[in-house]
Amino acid sequence: MFRAIIPTLLLIAACTPVPGTAPSSLPFFGNGYRFDGDACRRLGEDAYTNQFLDDAADLVGCPEDLENLGVFVIDTDAQEVARRDGYILYSVPLR
Repeated sequence: MFRAIIPTLLLIAACTPVPGTAPSSLPFFGNGYRFDGDACRRLGEDAYTNQFLDDAADLVGCPEDLENLGVFVIDTDAQEVARRDGYILYSVPLR
């Protein structure tokens, strides 16, 4: 009996999303913010994000568990504006 359950449990565990990589309802675009492959990405406009958009800043979403998040905030002068779907949303002033 237990032998039949173990493969099922392994299959379920394999489908569990890894934190920071789960699908999001946020309108991300691009391949990374600042450089291709960066974990942070720009956000477009939708019913939720339009309240944070500004002509003088980029709206950027970064995974909450990003290891170098403090460096990103200091380097870009980012200001946290919201949290959603495992991401921190930042307003990053354009220079």
